[in-house]
Amino acid sequence: MLELFLDVSQIIIADIVLSGDNALIIGMAAATVPEKNRKKVIFIGLMAAAILRILFALVASYLISVPGLLLLGGLLLFWVCWKFYKDIKEFSSEKKEDDTSRVDLSGKGMKAALTTIIIADVSMSLDNVIAITAIARDNKTLLILGIAFAILIMAVFATAIVKLLIRFKWLSYFGLAFLIYLSGTMTYDGWLQLAPFIA
Repeated sequence: MLELFLDVSQIIIADIVLSGDNALIIGMAAATVPEKNRKKVIFIGLMAAAILRILFALVASYLISVPGLLLLGGLLLFWVCWKFYKDIKEFSSEKKEDDTSRVDLSGKGMKAALTTIIIADVSMSLDNVIAITAIARDNKTLLILGIAFAILIMAVFATAIVKLLIRFKWLSYFGLAFLIYLSGTMTYDGWLQLAPFIA
C-alpha cells in the first residue's frame, strides 16, 4: 500500500513538472497569435500532446530501453527555445495596438506557433511518458492514470498561462529561461544514457 502511494505521488509530481512545462510552451506560443486564433492553437496543441502521450504510452516499454531518445528530445527542445526567443523578441517589441492590426492575419503566425508546439509536444510527451513508465513499471493502471492526469494539467494551465503572458509580456523571458534549463537537463541526462554505448 505504501509502495503504491509513493508511486502515485511520484507520478503526480512528474506530471506537474513535465505537463506544466508543456502547458507553458502551448501558452507562450498561443500568446503570440491573434486573439481570435488563440483558442484554436491551444486546442490543437493540447490534442497533439494528448495523442502523442497515448501513442508513446502504447510503446512505452520499448521507448524506455532505447538509448539516445532523451538526448534527441533535449536537442529538439533547444530548437524550440531558439524559436521562442525570436517569437518573444518580436512579441515584446510590439506596440500596444489592436490585436488584429499588429499580427500577420495570413495565418503565418498561427502556422509557426503550431509548428513550435507540435515539435515541443513530441519531445515533452516522450519525456513525460518515459518518466511515468519508469515509475509505474508493469502497472498499466498507474500508467493510464498518469497519462490522463498529465493531459488534465495541460488543459487547466495552458489557458491561464496565455492570460498571464498577455498581461505581463516580460514573464515570457522567465518561461524561456526555464525551458533552456529543462532542455539542458534533458540533453545531459540523454548524454549520460548514451555515453556507455559510445564508450
